[in-house]
Amino acid sequence: MKRLAAVALLGLGSLFVLPFQTGCSSSLSQPFEGMKNQPVTVHRLLDFEQPAAQGGAAPGVPQLPPQIQQWLSGAGALLPPGLIPPGLLPGTAPPAAENVQRFYNFRIVGTASVTDNKTREEIIEIFGKESNFQNPRQSCMYAEFGFQIGQAPPGGMVQGAPNPNAPADILVSLSCEQVQMFNHAWPYGTKTGLTPDASSKILAIVRRVFGA
Repeated sequence: MKRLAAVALLGLGSLFVLPFQTGCSSSLSQPFEGMKNQPVTVHRLLDFEQPAAQGGAAPGVPQLPPQIQQWLSGAGALLPPGLIPPGLLPGTAPPAAENVQRFYNFRIVGTASVTDNKTREEIIEIFGKESNFQNPRQSCMYAEFGFQIGQAPPGGMVQGAPNPNAPADILVSLSCEQVQMFNHAWPYGTKTGLTPDASSKILAIVRRVFGA
């Protein structure tokens, strides 16, 4: 009888231990799981460059894509004017084109290294969890921000084919609600669209990173 009671108690113990063990996994999708201790850099980007005025268009009046117009009047309004890409708001002008540094063909208008460990972990967790992404609702890519997770090699940013030793470079377009990653394979297939919750998290992070 005592033996049967012991076996029963052991079985009950297993029932409690198993859910606890399976519910505590905090692993992220690759390559982000292996980048938890990597440095993170955030670039502010010029998401749209106005072509030269032609066909009667008024000079100095931005002819913005509808996705950017909608974003500026919606979620983009939550950003202070200093974080809106220059040239999009009336009275602002894009930076000069000479000797401009680019992040995957988008002009860099500001750069900040993430020095706060909690913020760095939040950034890697956003990109490392599939629940933050969905199939995109739009096909455009007007990137307002660029995230670089990992250390770029001497000589500048790596911008090429998948490379396990290269940083994960990610374009983030909040106006198009999607992302695009370089140097590594995107782990979620066609799910490159940001969920509303992920977009809100990124807005909060860039405000914090750039001190806005």
